[in-house]
Amino acid sequence: MSTSFETLPLWAAIPVGGLLVIGAFLTLVGAIGFLKLRTFYERIHAPTLGTSGGIGAIMLASMIFFSISTESLVIHELLIGIFVTVTTPITFMLLARAALHRDRAEQNGIVPPKNTPTEPPAEQQAP
Repeated sequence: MSTSFETLPLWAAIPVGGLLVIGAFLTLVGAIGFLKLRTFYERIHAPTLGTSGGIGAIMLASMIFFSISTESLVIHELLIGIFVTVTTPITFMLLARAALHRDRAEQNGIVPPKNTPTEPPAEQQAP
């Protein structure tokens, strides 16, 4: 019995394999960054690499593979991409704001105070 991998033409297997390697690499870089960065505010940026670029490349590879193997256009993976693209920044923003609120309530010295200066910075003042 043959599998879909065996019947996939070489011209489709090369981009599918390349996109899978790129997606896996970007996700790995995001995970390593998540482990290596020290503070929460630094760590919140690392997973965005995996969720945006990594998932995008893997999603394109999946679309190509299943479109070729089923001989019909498969685009429902775009819904996954849209949901991830919309929800990831919102989730990270809410997490960052909650951490900022917590650190300000605990009067942690690593975040700026809630009160902002009343006078604009020198760059924004008119001459």
